[in-house]
Formats: sequence, C-alpha cells, structure tokens
Amino acid sequence: MYFRLIRTYLMIIIISFSLYGKNNKIKNDILVTNLAGIALITGWGITNWDYGNSSPHATNEGWFGPQTKYGGADKAGHLYAAYMVGSGLSGLYQSWGYSQQDAALYGSLSSFFLMNTMEIGDAFSTQQGFSYEDFILNSLGSLSSYLFYTSSELSKRVDLRIEYLPSFKTADVVTEYEKMKYVIALKAEGFDCITHPALRYGELHLGYYTRNYKGGITDESERILYVGIGINLSKIARQNGYRKTGTFLNYYQLPYTYIPIENDLNR
Repeated sequence: MYFRLIRTYLMIIIISFSLYGKNNKIKNDILVTNLAGIALITGWGITNWDYGNSSPHATNEGWFGPQTKYGGADKAGHLYAAYMVGSGLSGLYQSWGYSQQDAALYGSLSSFFLMNTMEIGDAFSTQQGFSYEDFILNSLGSLSSYLFYTSSELSKRVDLRIEYLPSFKTADVVTEYEKMKYVIALKAEGFDCITHPALRYGELHLGYYTRNYKGGITDESERILYVGIGINLSKIARQNGYRKTGTFLNYYQLPYTYIPIENDLNR
C-alpha cells in the first residue's frame, strides 16, 4: 500500500508539472510558489518533526478511533489544512489573473502536492512515518477546495471551519489539537426554502474535537461529536461592508458564538 501510494503521488506530480510546462497560460509564478512551499515545509519539518533522522517507513495511524494518537483530531486537521491551502492558493492565483476555474484547479493541485510532500517528509521522521490515512485525507481536502471554489451554490450553503484558541505554549501551532475544533456549518442563507429574514442568519453545525490525548489515550481522553446552532457571522460582516472579514469567517469559527449539544464518543 505504501509504495503504491507513493508511486501514484509521483505520477500525479509529474503530470501536473508537465501541464505547467505545456500550457502557455501557466506562468512560472505557480512553480515558484510551490517550490517556496516545499522549502518552508522542509525547514519546518527538520525543526519540529524530526525530518531526515530515519530511513523511509510507513505507520498505520488508524482513523478516528479511541486508541489512536490524537483521537482522530489530526485526521480532521489534515483534511482541513489541505482544504485551506487549496482555497488560499486558488484565491492567490486568481488575483494574479488566472480564471476562477484555472485558479481552482491549480490551487487544488498545489495543495495536493504540498500536503503530500509533507507526508513524504514524515516517512523520514522517527516520530512520524508515512500514513496512508493522512495521504487520503490530504487528497480529499485538496479536492474539496476545488469543489467549494468553483461552486457558488455549495459555498453559499456549507462552510468547513476551524475553531482555534492557541495556548502560546508551543511554536508548532499546526498540531496543537488540544485547542482545535473542526466544524461543518450548514448555512440557512443558501436555502431558498428558508424565507424568514431572521432565520436566514441561522446555521446548523456538526463539529468534532478531542481533548486530553496528548499523544495517546488516557482515562480523561475525550472524543467529542456535537451538533450546534449558530449565527452566520460572515453574512453579518458582509452586509456591513467588511468583505474580507466575512471571507475569513467562512473558514474560522469564532468561539462562544453557538450553542452545542455534545456527545463524548469515549463514554
């Protein structure tokens, strides 16, 4: 499985770079952006994730089970990170003059490339190891960025968000899962059947987070699945002229702005 996934990944990258070279609408700016991303990932991995200190190896991390290292929070994190990288790069590429469709395509390909380059780096870390679960979720997150960026109907109805309050106790903020929650928000404004003006500000949330794992399960470990009722703060921001803030709130869930009903899957 490990070597098949590596081979598939390399084939996709080769095809993608071939497209970069053959399509005269593709400029070097995308290539430079991806190379800069590789440099950043490699430097961060060497500093924080022990890259280069092991021969390549794979590990079976599991998915969202109670006995996994982070209770599955890291898996949700991979999907969301790939989605965010793809969405951000798509917006950047479009600002450079690419069409929405091309920007979304190259943004999602860049996300797939960068996030799974990170996974290849993990294969050379004694602390990590290549995870096919992460590879799959990286790929799904990259695909999601394309679907959301090109479908106004989908993005009007659904948001993928993260809620994060950093502890400021670690430099490795991207893996501080103890402070993160992952949210799928269903927005009333995207459904024509909801006509009452007040109700169109409403949202229905499905969220997941874990606590007290810290690298393994303990008696205090929690895997929380919750549903919640919230307010579409992005809609409020946009209506008051804060367009950039509204866009930011499509990706970030402001804490304490919803009412959750929680269930601990470990109990």
